[in-house]
Amino acid sequence: MQTRRIGRTGLSVTEYSFGAAGLGGLYRECTRDAAMATLDAAWQSGMRYFDVAPFYGLGLGERRVGDFLREKPRDEFVLSTKVGRLLHPVPEDKVPDYSYVKPLNFDVRYDYSYDGIMRSVEFSYARLGLSRIDILYVHDIGGYTHGAARNAVYIRQLLDGGLKALEELKSSGAIVAYGLGVNEVPVCLEVMRRADIDCILLAGRYTLLDRSAVAELLPLCEKKQTSLVVGGVFNSGILATGPVEGAHFDYMPATEDIRQKVGAMEVVARGMNVPLAAPAMQFPLSHPKVASVLVGTAKPESLRRNMALTEHRFSAADFAAFEPFTLVAPELGDEAVRV
Repeated sequence: MQTRRIGRTGLSVTEYSFGAAGLGGLYRECTRDAAMATLDAAWQSGMRYFDVAPFYGLGLGERRVGDFLREKPRDEFVLSTKVGRLLHPVPEDKVPDYSYVKPLNFDVRYDYSYDGIMRSVEFSYARLGLSRIDILYVHDIGGYTHGAARNAVYIRQLLDGGLKALEELKSSGAIVAYGLGVNEVPVCLEVMRRADIDCILLAGRYTLLDRSAVAELLPLCEKKQTSLVVGGVFNSGILATGPVEGAHFDYMPATEDIRQKVGAMEVVARGMNVPLAAPAMQFPLSHPKVASVLVGTAKPESLRRNMALTEHRFSAADFAAFEPFTLVAPELGDEAVRV
């Protein structure tokens, strides 16, 4: 599998990478055997970049990814995890519902400060059982997750101390790169105008359907040589399922307007004799600032099915055929689930 460089660093990642939210039991239980089989399918497909977070299964995702990668040669893969949430133990009957099924017995506390980020990294080392993390993402900062008033507090934590922690970790060689792992464009612009970051893991905002990143974020990434890792390429499922009854967009049931747009996109895809999911998988990589497309699943057969979608070939003109039906800045749902 081909690789692309992260920002100005010497670190390269595979064009398709594995996102481990599902291994933590997102929406449905994932057994350890299923997690290991899925990770093995990702490795066999050629993926060598793996992304996880403390939030995924409240520590379960990191434990499983670490257990798998510990048996692999360390220089053959790239690993990213996230900071911004600290886990603390709670009784089993006090574990909140964050949409993870059978997570570990923890709850989370947001902390984007210098000390919070340093503590988060130490805890991640312990859960992973690995001594090196390549990329750290500041997880779910922004008004999309916290609301404007609370986010102002967290942004101040990040700017006053959190970024210093990340820069120290990079300067010392503990990590190679750092950036943001978020679901929205505005906070990316806000942070990038105040600091230089290497990369952004952006979910759902540079897809075949949702082009929210195009107007301002992509030009700023080009100017600052910041790479994007794109997650959520199916926009919560609708670009894979099509506009069926019950299809989801942005973590919520899709509106009639969204379903009509996706229906029109399906017509375009049929004219190319491909499923809509195929151009959806590949579209982000058509931009040179996109380093990787993150594929998240908890089933090996789903992983293999998604990777089969990369065998089709598309031109710039093919992708342009979908533009009349795209969203520039969709309205975000108040009840969205942040992952």
